[in-house]
Amino acid sequence: MLFVPRRVGVALEVNAAMGTSIIWFRRDLRLADHPALNAALAHGTTTPLFVLDPLFVKRSGAARMAFMLRNLRSLDASMNRAVVVRHGDPLDIVPRFAKEVGADKVFVSADFAPYGSSRDNEVAARLQAMNVELVRVGSPYAVDPGTVRKPDGTPYAVFTPFSRGWIAHGWKAPLPVPATMNLRGAPDIKCDGIPAEPALPVVASGASADTVALPAAGEAAAWSRWELFASDALSRYKEERNNPDRDGCSMLSPYLRFGVLHPRQLLAELKPDKNHDHYRSELGWREFYADVLHHQPHTTWKNLQPKMAAMPVDTDAKAKQRFALWCEGRTGYPIVDAGMRQMLATGWMHNRVRMIVASFLVKDLHLPWQWGAKFFMMHLVDGDIASNNHGWQWTAGTGTDAAPYFRIFNPAMQAEKFDPTGAFVRTWIPELQQVPDKFVHTPAENPAGLPKGYVAPMVDHGEERDEALRRYKLVTGK
Repeated sequence: MLFVPRRVGVALEVNAAMGTSIIWFRRDLRLADHPALNAALAHGTTTPLFVLDPLFVKRSGAARMAFMLRNLRSLDASMNRAVVVRHGDPLDIVPRFAKEVGADKVFVSADFAPYGSSRDNEVAARLQAMNVELVRVGSPYAVDPGTVRKPDGTPYAVFTPFSRGWIAHGWKAPLPVPATMNLRGAPDIKCDGIPAEPALPVVASGASADTVALPAAGEAAAWSRWELFASDALSRYKEERNNPDRDGCSMLSPYLRFGVLHPRQLLAELKPDKNHDHYRSELGWREFYADVLHHQPHTTWKNLQPKMAAMPVDTDAKAKQRFALWCEGRTGYPIVDAGMRQMLATGWMHNRVRMIVASFLVKDLHLPWQWGAKFFMMHLVDGDIASNNHGWQWTAGTGTDAAPYFRIFNPAMQAEKFDPTGAFVRTWIPELQQVPDKFVHTPAENPAGLPKGYVAPMVDHGEERDEALRRYKLVTGK
């Protein structure tokens, strides 16, 4: 019998029961508030399975891969090391495994992303041919994508009315951790094992160089972070969420990405209050983007606004050189470079800085938003295809709530507003430690010259803003 901390305690038992099933974990690496797990346990004895998909491995950088593996180990520990890990294509492994353990049902949390949905449909068909049922129960969302619609039945394309409908629809209360579990798993069943973590890169981190620093793994760690945030920064969230120079964000997106927490659990913690309301709205954006992608899966990599496909973007050799400098955090614009270095050092980037960085790529460098979105998905621990790619489209003016003219962010002005003392910039760009506050966001204007090791701005923002407007006018006529 194993007991673990608050909200994640469970007693594990192995008993004979009615049916035999598999609980196939994917983006739901937790025990609490897990409808699919509860359904599998109600059915009878269940075997916990995790399939290490080669496609996920291919598309994930070392930080995201390491964070996922750490949370998988934490889940395995909370289930008395019963999780069976298999490496390979889920289309082959899941049906084969169902036959191996004699399962009549495979329980999963529904996946609404294009790849996940297609994968599950094919797995369901292969299982059906074996008289085994794939049972989808719950999802990574408080409200399943496709549920909230306009009165005429069509999907929403703008966040504010979607948010009203989402809140009006509501969601169920979180489920407790199962009191007992009837498990048949490792070591009785062959397990390929959880692989060793990839080597994390050594990157500049403040004034020193170190390996990537990841959040602590597991449900207990996620709740510790929530409680720290809720006890302090949540009370100032509406005013301070945009300031990267302070700990004003929940930083729970990595846990939500891998389902270590469910958004319904966080929504249940919120009260009627302006700051709580704003945090609720941020969770709503995650649900909105998932809904948009569900209805229009082609927008994973194509513009939601078809007319924007005609806007000229740069893709030549010079554009690729500029992209490389952007990736390395060597643009000469401190707030942009600090954001990129934060992501490379931690696998996370402050949301306001994400918008500034994205705007710089598409508005100042005139590069395709897809280049930036792919780089983010590789390096962000919280990389979620719907939130990431539609967030990029929002900034690029090709997606929802499109207003490109209002999103040509001036990097220096954004930095002065949201990082007024330069604390954030100095944290990630040690070259600027001694630059006076007046010039920390515009070091090229410092009479003493650029500090050693830093670079001059790669473009002139004023000129590139005009060029961006010219290109938009070619498409919109405005």
